Amino acid sequence: MSTTSKASQRITALLDDNSFVEIGALITARATDFNMKPSDTPSDGVVTGYGVIDGSPVYVYSQDASVLNGSIGEMHSRKITGLYDLAMKTGAPIIGLVDSAGLRLQEATDALNAFGEIYRKQTLASGVIPQITAIFGTCGGGLGLFPALTDFTFMEGRSAKLFVNAPNALAGNLITKCDSSSAAFQSQESGIADAVDTESAVLSKIRELVGFLPANNEDYEEGSCEDCTDDLNRVNPELAGCVGDTSVALSILGDGGRFLEVKEGYAKDMVTGFLKLNGMTVGAVANRSEIFGEDGKTVQKLEAALSVKGCEKAADFVSFCDAFEIPVLTLTNVKGYEATVDSEKGIAKAAAKLAYAFAAATVPKVNVIIGKAYGTAYTVMNSKALGADLTFAWPDAQIGTMDAALAAKILYDGQGAQVIGEKAAQYEALAVNASSAAKRGYVDSIIEAQDTRKYVISALELLLSKRESRPDKKHGTV
Repeated sequence: MSTTSKASQRITALLDDNSFVEIGALITARATDFNMKPSDTPSDGVVTGYGVIDGSPVYVYSQDASVLNGSIGEMHSRKITGLYDLAMKTGAPIIGLVDSAGLRLQEATDALNAFGEIYRKQTLASGVIPQITAIFGTCGGGLGLFPALTDFTFMEGRSAKLFVNAPNALAGNLITKCDSSSAAFQSQESGIADAVDTESAVLSKIRELVGFLPANNEDYEEGSCEDCTDDLNRVNPELAGCVGDTSVALSILGDGGRFLEVKEGYAKDMVTGFLKLNGMTVGAVANRSEIFGEDGKTVQKLEAALSVKGCEKAADFVSFCDAFEIPVLTLTNVKGYEATVDSEKGIAKAAAKLAYAFAAATVPKVNVIIGKAYGTAYTVMNSKALGADLTFAWPDAQIGTMDAALAAKILYDGQGAQVIGEKAAQYEALAVNASSAAKRGYVDSIIEAQDTRKYVISALELLLSKRESRPDKKHGTV
């Protein structure tokens, strides 16, 4: 492997020292049209091979922009698809480091076929082995589908560009008006990028992510569990103050205070990410109504409601966890659905997708209701009705059809403020609290906020042997 190319340097920085083994180094392009010569394309613009991250095997390809701008042609594609075949046979994650001008025009239909073959391999690998993409340069046109077909995408903040149509090709747009190819746009608006950072930080984040993931869809217990040195019964009085910012709550709950949030910049009203509980990898989904600053003070208020983007973000994450046998923990605090004209265009479909993801998932599912849980927005957030195995609630959780004052106003319309106030208090006592839900079996236990960690760990240990069969079918359609 050439140690001078940027593509090779990225692999060296990503993997454990001296662990990389290159394969296909002598492959060059076969096409000679348009003045192309085989000697001009060392490794055909992509370095491929395998190595380890913290001792775990991974496969890596890294595009070399110094060779025909890293463009993809027949042999370039063959190296990547061959790497996918090896990764699938051995059951190990595959990581793509992207820096490419896209389709190699000189190879015409051979290049088009090359793209299709990579799409197919990514599709076949989906749900079998984790697929990670990191973008360090250009990832445009048909190449823009690569990260969308993988599980996690990282982008370097300054030079990385991701697009299908370039910003200046969009009707009524100029790149100076909206750079739709930028890392900021793709993390905050499209939600394709899970994280944006410097090149070295991106590579570090990939290493961290691999530490949370199983090697494949049959390797959860062996590949995602580690020894836990943290106190399993740790009491956390500060949890009660984190109802709004559940990203902070999940960091407190996790072993050693570790929580890896994904898609942090997208749909901030919904938190998704990974933590360890008693050494086990757990996927977390949580509503968020506040964002805390480093000083612990609120820097942004959010509506405690399900949004289109939030539902889609959570649904995709739950589907990933289910595919790889990763248990799911939810922290629920939701009052309803986002109520705007734009939201109404897609909220029914998005909420249905979220309900479908939770109902379809057969992995262990634990729900902790930490605040409000109103209406069907609560129902689609991993409720017992959708198949949550165990549901806990904090003592002051409010569970019901809607806010008690609003319910009383509807039920006793026109009867005066005093009557409505009295009825609201009665309604809250009878129908909008954790106790009333527990009496009907919709909550298994009411727990103190500070004891959440030990209850969740105990529940997940109990559910490790869970087996659940579903109707025989090819696949669902939602």
